[in-house]
Amino acid sequence: MSQPPPVRSTGSPSARPDASMSLLTNVMEHSLDDGYAEAAARRAENGGLPRTLRAKLGLAAGLVLAAVVVTVGAAEARISAPVLAKEREDLIDRVQAQTGAVDALQRDVESLRDDVQERQRKALSDEGGERTEVVGLLAGATPVEGPGVKLVVDDAKGTDQSGDGPRESSGFSDTGRVRDRDMQRVVNGLWESGAEAIAINGQRLTSLSAIRAAGDAILVDNRPLVPPYTVLAVGDAKDLASSFRDSVDGQYLDVLREDYGIRTRLSEEETVRLPAAPSLIVRTAEPRTADAGDGDGPGAADTEKDAS
Repeated sequence: MSQPPPVRSTGSPSARPDASMSLLTNVMEHSLDDGYAEAAARRAENGGLPRTLRAKLGLAAGLVLAAVVVTVGAAEARISAPVLAKEREDLIDRVQAQTGAVDALQRDVESLRDDVQERQRKALSDEGGERTEVVGLLAGATPVEGPGVKLVVDDAKGTDQSGDGPRESSGFSDTGRVRDRDMQRVVNGLWESGAEAIAINGQRLTSLSAIRAAGDAILVDNRPLVPPYTVLAVGDAKDLASSFRDSVDGQYLDVLREDYGIRTRLSEEETVRLPAAPSLIVRTAEPRTADAGDGDGPGAADTEKDAS
């Protein structure tokens, strides 16, 4: 019995026996992924440390440096704290000393001012003769009490504080605010109506008093006043009130009230008390010489006082 011929392969004589298991062969021959190989190569080039570890080391180094800076700063602050405290105490002592010196000087100024006013009043009394009371009244050197009138002038309700309007340019008011020129006319009208003495908000007026404006404020002898403006005038109450109402300045006040809402109130008072002026104005004065005495010497002849 004859045997069958052996089966021969029809493939290429160079083919590998495990060609059908190429995937398994590739895994066996290339067990490390190319990406891992590249990462390992880069790690070797960078000293063998991974990127995350280097970042952590950099952060730790920054924190250590910051801690050193803070520690050094705290140490320096602790060292300089006593010096700063000493300088602060010295500064406080200097401020307190200068404040005390200013207070002492202010007391001296007040004392000298009172002395000057007393000397002015005495000179006014000595030189006034029979007219001492009248001159003292006009000069505001003495307080006054007697019958008179009380005139209250106030801004209109809801007045615009901006202070702009036709009144600012034309001289008349639609702002509802009392101006220095209004008070000038009121005071002049009272003088012309027979007032013997006048005060505004307790500020005594004399024949040399000035009523001016500084911004929106009204100044009387450089002293600011605030509304409402209370004007006290000593004189025959009935005649003074009647004369002022009929005067041009009284009618001017009526126009302000009717057209611009400025509030006014005039009343007759049985007793009005006015203080003395805070200071007397002396235009020219020369001290008396020792040999002038009280007689007719050169010192007496050369002395000129204006306290009215």
